Order: sequence, then C-alpha cells, then structure tokens
Amino acid sequence: MVRRVFDFNAPDRFVADAIGEPGSRTFYLQARQGGAVVTLGLEKVHLAALAGRLAGLLDAVETDGGGTDPQGDVATRDDAPLEPPVVEAFRIGAISLAWDEGANRVVIEAQPALEDGEMQLASDDDPAGPDLLRVQVAPARARDFVRRAAGLVAAGRPSCPFCGQPLEATGHFCPRTNLN
Repeated sequence: MVRRVFDFNAPDRFVADAIGEPGSRTFYLQARQGGAVVTLGLEKVHLAALAGRLAGLLDAVETDGGGTDPQGDVATRDDAPLEPPVVEAFRIGAISLAWDEGANRVVIEAQPALEDGEMQLASDDDPAGPDLLRVQVAPARARDFVRRAAGLVAAGRPSCPFCGQPLEATGHFCPRTNLN
C-alpha cells in the first residue's frame, strides 16, 4: 500500500469533534486547507492529552516571548460540526507536537499505530512508511483547538465521585463501595 502524507501548512480549519451520544461517541480530528479535507479517528483520552500538552506548549512559548503571530492570524471561535462526509483516513496511534520558531507555528503530527503497537519513524519521501498527518497552526488557532477539545472531553458522562469511572444511565458498579 502506498504511504499517504497529508501536509497542511496553512489550514483553513483544524478542529476536534465527536459524533454520537456520551458513552458511545467517536472522536475525530479534522483538517481542511482549500478543497482538501482529512479526518482522523482518535480516542477521547488521546484528545484530552493532546489538548493538555498543546496548552502547555503554548504557555511555554508565550512565557519565552514567542507565540505572537506577525501575520496577525486571529482565530475565530469554531464550533461548527465536522465537514461531511466524515470518512476516517486512519485511527491515530501516536501524536507529536513541536514549535516551529521560524514560522511561529505549532506543528502537530499524527500517524497510525502499527499492528504490533510499535511506531515507525520515516522520512516524508519513504514510500514504505506509515501514513502521516502534519498540520501547522498559528497560536490563536491552536488555542481555539484547545478550548473546543476541552469542551468535548468535559461534555462526556459524569464521573463517579468515589472511583472516578464514568457513570452510566443504567447504573454503576463502584469498586470503592464494594464492601465484600
């Protein structure tokens, strides 16, 4: 199979969203640049980790005096749904973050996990490497991504106050209240 590299160096849109009801939602990342749209699947915990790490990276960059956009890129609040059709190009196995100081952009790369759970590093021109999504976003757009992702994660099922596991509408067996 031929490797696919999706490179969005100035995306019109980069968002996370979920489809379904809490407890049965499927989470996605979606990038659009011009007419090209790519949608990737991921787990809720990966989205939460990405949002947290991205917020930390932006905080660190701003503390060091970076993170302002010389081109004046101001992200507007994006709460629109995913663009149809929602077709998963691959399910994310690994995500990396970096700060490109020259471009003043956050670089997010995602690739699928291999069948054995391992990850494979490959150059962009390696036809045998794993698929890759690379998105470069301005700090304002990255902050809006973090805001939206945090809202998605928080909108899930409430957590049990005793054990922290999600509460189901049909009931919950709490291991902390098991007295046997």
